[in-house]
Amino acid sequence: MSRYWSEFVHHLEPYVPGEQPKMARLVKLNTNENPYPPSDKVLKAIAGATDEALRLYPDPDASALKQAIADFHGVQASQVFVGNGSDEVLAHLFMGFFRQPQPLLFPDITYSFYKVYCGLYDIDYRTVPLREDFSLALADFDSHNGGIIFPNPNAPTGRLLPLADIEALLQRNTESLVVVDEAYVDFGGESAIALVNRYPNLLVVQTLSKSRSLAGLRIGFAVGQAPLIDGLERIKNSFNSYPLDRLAIAAGVASFEDHAAFEESRQRIIASRDALTAALTERGFRVLPSAANFIFASHPRHAGDALAAALREHGVIVRHFGKPARIAPYLRITIGTEEQNAALLAALDQTL
Repeated sequence: MSRYWSEFVHHLEPYVPGEQPKMARLVKLNTNENPYPPSDKVLKAIAGATDEALRLYPDPDASALKQAIADFHGVQASQVFVGNGSDEVLAHLFMGFFRQPQPLLFPDITYSFYKVYCGLYDIDYRTVPLREDFSLALADFDSHNGGIIFPNPNAPTGRLLPLADIEALLQRNTESLVVVDEAYVDFGGESAIALVNRYPNLLVVQTLSKSRSLAGLRIGFAVGQAPLIDGLERIKNSFNSYPLDRLAIAAGVASFEDHAAFEESRQRIIASRDALTAALTERGFRVLPSAANFIFASHPRHAGDALAAALREHGVIVRHFGKPARIAPYLRITIGTEEQNAALLAALDQTL
């Protein structure tokens, strides 16, 4: 704390990211990183971009990356916005679209950065409770609002909404922006990008951190109709005109060009998720249906915090959320390699 802080800094409740431990030989299943490396084409593209041109600023528009994203998703480059990770994209859209007289709506159990942005930008919000089974009922969002945002699949639960439910919401909610945060959609969902040309109030946000193994480069993007993208560009160019560096742009383009590597990685994770879900169920866990690269699981005879601590003693780190109370019994477990998942199960067998 410093006496030089502006007054509002005292009241901020910052986001707490997952632990990045410094200890060696840990099985790290706590931050939803992809357990497999980026494709060889991505690594070659990064190496090729490390030349004397690094003395120059990157393309402020990241035109090549926008075009690669547009080509992959069947939209126009003018419908794509890119930023330094999807968190920066979300930060810009919260500032640019959600400072409204009516409250922003989002689930009560969801990505906790949403509340952080509301505090940072002084945005009024109201949370909508999930059902008892942690599913999201979009009919509960049918009220006057200054915007709606939700992840699909949701985090930390992993539960997926069908695209038809999202389209029905868009048809009912035409006067404010709907943002679908699709950080994990490649692991089992259908992207709402398919709807953007029909709904001018839809913005879809994705990241290259998860399914494309590029968490270390920080690349995120949004897709929507051009007027929405223009608004994001105005925010970006009033904050940082060069959010993506040359290496990130080169890696992002190469990632969208290497579809085979993308498919192989995500299919391995989906298969491992299904196998791990079955193995945990056999051990008495309740595992929520997941379409993400993680699962959300609880055990009837063991508290979530105690299980997380015991696993750590065996060299396995998972994520435990103490709040809200409804999810305190649960662990969020990232899907690892086959070997990492086996280590998790071995540690659980000793613990249970």
